[in-house]
Amino acid sequence: MRFTFDASMFPFEAYYDYIVVGGGTAGCPLAATLSESRQVLLLERGGAPPEFPSLASQEGFLRALVDTDAPDSPAQSFVSEDGVPNSRGRVLGGSSAINAGFYSRAHPAFFDSSTVSWDMVLVNDSYDWVERGVAFRPHIRSWQSAVRDGLLDANITPYNGFSVHHLPGTKIGASTFDSFGRRHSAADLLNFASPDNIRVALRASVDRILFNSPYGLSSQRRSQATSAIGVVYRDRYGRHHYAKTRPGGEVILSAGALGSPQLLLLSGIGPRPYLSSWGIPVVAHHPNVGQFLYDNPRNGISIVPPVPLDHSLIQVVGIPSDGSSFIEAASNVVPFRSPTRSVFLHNPSSPIYLTVATLFEKIPGPSSVGSLRLDTLDVRDTPVVRFNYFSSPDDLARCVVGLRRIGQVLDGRAMDEFRIPEWWIGGAGREFRYVGASLPRNRSDDAAMADFCRRTVSTIWHYHGGCVVGKVVNGDHRVMGIGSLRVVDGSTFSASPGTNPQATLMMMGRYMGRKIIEERRRIKRGRRSPSTSHAWEETMRKKNG
Repeated sequence: MRFTFDASMFPFEAYYDYIVVGGGTAGCPLAATLSESRQVLLLERGGAPPEFPSLASQEGFLRALVDTDAPDSPAQSFVSEDGVPNSRGRVLGGSSAINAGFYSRAHPAFFDSSTVSWDMVLVNDSYDWVERGVAFRPHIRSWQSAVRDGLLDANITPYNGFSVHHLPGTKIGASTFDSFGRRHSAADLLNFASPDNIRVALRASVDRILFNSPYGLSSQRRSQATSAIGVVYRDRYGRHHYAKTRPGGEVILSAGALGSPQLLLLSGIGPRPYLSSWGIPVVAHHPNVGQFLYDNPRNGISIVPPVPLDHSLIQVVGIPSDGSSFIEAASNVVPFRSPTRSVFLHNPSSPIYLTVATLFEKIPGPSSVGSLRLDTLDVRDTPVVRFNYFSSPDDLARCVVGLRRIGQVLDGRAMDEFRIPEWWIGGAGREFRYVGASLPRNRSDDAAMADFCRRTVSTIWHYHGGCVVGKVVNGDHRVMGIGSLRVVDGSTFSASPGTNPQATLMMMGRYMGRKIIEERRRIKRGRRSPSTSHAWEETMRKKNG
């Protein structure tokens, strides 16, 4: 893309209509849409996907999540205080460039129960726009086909075939991997941008948001009049750049569920006592920044089948009508070193490769609530996160129900070919060869099943919250009490929108871009009064001549 450059090539001070912080799943479509009529700067802390060949195919999925030692790796690893390893995207396209590629629209209840008044015509138009660029029908092979049949045998019906919609039953979802196996991400949606109106800065770490200084007013009036006027960001050499907004412009955070609340805190928006304890000047007291953070827990089993399987990331999903866990699956070829191989091989350090097939559940919602706090004052460091998995009895009960459904799938005829033959292992019957824990033998034992949930919990990388609508931002995604500052990403969600949030996050970027453009047009036509902060700025300009 001819409008994408390393941040070191940008001027040390420049002005734009919109500054979007975070070139991720929501930020890329948002910036592309805003560029249709205004000048936009998109700031991304990582590099571009072509710099990381492993991201291009399904085979590189696990490698990208594991190879995180390099400071510029596309996935930044962290471990939550719950002890669960996790990763966040650090590349243009964000986590949509490192994920499993499953694409599905939100559950209708996500919109019905939201505190945002969604325009469903624009929602569907925005989904359509996204799907023209990144959604494809996958080719279903052995493991995914068997899981589909197993889900139907377990009575997760009806069978809905291929669909991008969230439908109760069993379905094949869309994929962001095309028919040639090439990954597409939110970064591809920048192809829809107006190239003359957008600039994308790579390896740009935003240190803080800049605000106006309405001195001479009372404390209460000053907080009401405070507006974002730009950001300070560092390039790869540590040099600071100042990006500022033109009159009527905005700073929009799309840095994700961890990055957006972290940047608000570092910029002085958060709980006053907490910010003061860090020595951060308080711009606005916002007690809920970093609160109401969630991650959907994942639990399941992995087996080594007796037959080799192709790589397959999530393509099939079972969505029970009772609102319990979603069931999904994947298969991956992984290296394995056996200490006994030295007897047979001249080079025992060379790995053999095994297919590992997984079957797992994702808890919808969830109900368990976590939080985030700063670890350091450096925005490049991941904040301290606690998700409090299964602190809600509701989530634990749904996990148990989901695990029993996984057991039903494993018991079905569709799974027979993946059992180890008797002559391999001896004994009276065919069994699965598990990698890691197997389900409790007595699946009717609630205590044993609940213990399995707690013992084996892992992430499905669908964390959200931290800047929730109604708590930190209003229905227009404006940070409450601050002018010219919005948050447009998954940090505003209080529930995950479905089996994978990426489709809805990309839709959201397009949707909010369209809404912001139309809002600005209405203001220009005089059909809507400016925000409090803009009104204050206009009053001050008139007062000062």
